[in-house]
Amino acid sequence: MVIIMGLNVGVYVKGNALILRLKGDLDDLSVKDLRTRISRYIDDYKIKHLVINVEGLDFMDSSGIGFIIGRFHQLKRVGGDVAICNVHQKIEKIINLSGLNKICMIRENESATLLAMGGY
Repeated sequence: MVIIMGLNVGVYVKGNALILRLKGDLDDLSVKDLRTRISRYIDDYKIKHLVINVEGLDFMDSSGIGFIIGRFHQLKRVGGDVAICNVHQKIEKIINLSGLNKICMIRENESATLLAMGGY
């Protein structure tokens, strides 16, 4: 678990999938460092699937939305995708209003997400 400016981030690699478990606030302060670290993981581990578990996420602003869109574009270049799981009501509203639900797979939990991405 890595702590980045009020955001706890669990980072796990499973095959060519990267799982992020977020707890806290995904905002301007946390996104700057997170963007660099996750982009490096994607490149170094040849990641094709990014799973973002938002169960512990309390808040997400436009910087957080931009972070997810940026990883979507990064993975799209290599034929990959982004999924968001364990979405609770507060975060669901942000995901729907921002349109993230149109570019990201939304799933109930990590197991269902990994299965939908190829059965990890």
